[in-house]
Amino acid sequence: MITKDKIDFYIDKIPPAPKALRETLSLLNSGELIRASHVAVEDLALKAYLKNIVNKPIYGFKSEINDISQIFGILGVSSSQQTVYNYMMTLLSPKKWVLFKLNASSFHDLQANLSLNWKRILTHLNISDKEMESAITLLPASIIVAEALFNDKISEVMLLRSAHNLDLNTILFRLCDEDLFDICEFIAQKWEMPDKIADVVQASSGLKPSKDASINALAKWMHLLLFYELSQPIYVKAGLNNFIDFQIDFVANIYDDFAKLMGIE
Repeated sequence: MITKDKIDFYIDKIPPAPKALRETLSLLNSGELIRASHVAVEDLALKAYLKNIVNKPIYGFKSEINDISQIFGILGVSSSQQTVYNYMMTLLSPKKWVLFKLNASSFHDLQANLSLNWKRILTHLNISDKEMESAITLLPASIIVAEALFNDKISEVMLLRSAHNLDLNTILFRLCDEDLFDICEFIAQKWEMPDKIADVVQASSGLKPSKDASINALAKWMHLLLFYELSQPIYVKAGLNNFIDFQIDFVANIYDDFAKLMGIE
């Protein structure tokens, strides 16, 4: 059994760190994009990450963007804040993935795809909430923690997968009495996110509905987005799709709307 102390150990390794990063997030939270960009350039790794992410084909910019103030201006407050949260994950991300067949590029792409499509969903739902927009960063964060936890028990994990054909979320729960969505909640608490963020993420499992109808309504969209992204061929090959057990009854009433928004035929 993996103890709660072990989970806390890995979660405690998750930033916020260093000073420039904390100040950048604080300024973004206050809506001060220009001042935030002036601080962000002091962190050379953050600057390189922002340039790399924003110039990926998925963003669709025709010419390369190098100026951080321009990047923040294009992204806006909410997306800039979310992108910095994503960068924080790279500080914790393993140099070599063991259980999940990922690398830095595929993990960054997962972050970018989740972020962009979650923002598309919130815009579709007329929700303007920078904290809720950042909620989607919790899933990549929890995947990093799960990778570390699984690697501590890699032989046991492989045995459970081969002998019992269990999904990874069930294995995670058997090993530490917590699942992927519980870990998301622990990280949300560490980042001092509002309780509603953890509530939405927990409900997005499709197995832990909230008593609040508005929370469940948003959680259905997150559940579909997680299943959609992790079902992409690259993440099926990486083994990530084995985490999300699709709950069709939970999302049936919005599936057609989701499919239309994502262009699924």
